[in-house]
Amino acid sequence: MNIAIIGYGKMGKEIALIAKKRNHTIGLIIDKNNPEDLNSENLKNIDLAIEFSTPGTALTNYFSCFASNIPVVSGTTGWLSDFDQIEQKCLTESKSFFYASNFSLGVNLFFKLNEFLAQLMGGHKNYSINLQEIHHTEKLDSPSGTAISLANQILENSDTKTKWTNSNSTNVTDLIIESVRKPEVPGTHHVSYESGEDLLQLTHVAKSRQGFALGAVLAAEYLHGKVGLFNMNDLLKL
Repeated sequence: MNIAIIGYGKMGKEIALIAKKRNHTIGLIIDKNNPEDLNSENLKNIDLAIEFSTPGTALTNYFSCFASNIPVVSGTTGWLSDFDQIEQKCLTESKSFFYASNFSLGVNLFFKLNEFLAQLMGGHKNYSINLQEIHHTEKLDSPSGTAISLANQILENSDTKTKWTNSNSTNVTDLIIESVRKPEVPGTHHVSYESGEDLLQLTHVAKSRQGFALGAVLAAEYLHGKVGLFNMNDLLKL
């Protein structure tokens, strides 16, 4: 495939390296210095776009690609309040879109474990639930999209929690997501259930960005030639 990379930070550069190793070409690179180059003329020989930009620019980037009928794989988080617009485009205009809050294969298996544990713990009200995410200081959104996905899975199965919050709360029905920012941390997520007697924990620690980048390229290979809305459950057959 001839791929456009939209968002050429550390993730974008890693994606480009892995895509080339898998015999793809990079036909267009868009970053904060050349957003005007994301146009129909430059997209005419592009097969697919991989988008890791910012919450404020993501939706515009998607629409620019859709206008040229370019499928999009996106890992940008913090924009999901507008997700229904993308869903509508896919349903009514036959656009192609693959979204994941986290492209790590391990994290998506972690999601399944989290969902299963949440189901098991749903009726055990003597356990308090805690969720922590740790990321690099350059991450723009808080909490992480991965943490939000984990929290939503817990809320769907909890008898005691009704919503998540990213701030301190004394409301016992709030699920608190603690966000920590440290230099050079690709991503760590902890889910804890604690009672007076014991502590249950699920933890995923990313060792580098390579796992995320590989997942994004695998998603691009999966999406190529398909129409519709897809996610990591489709790719991994979960």
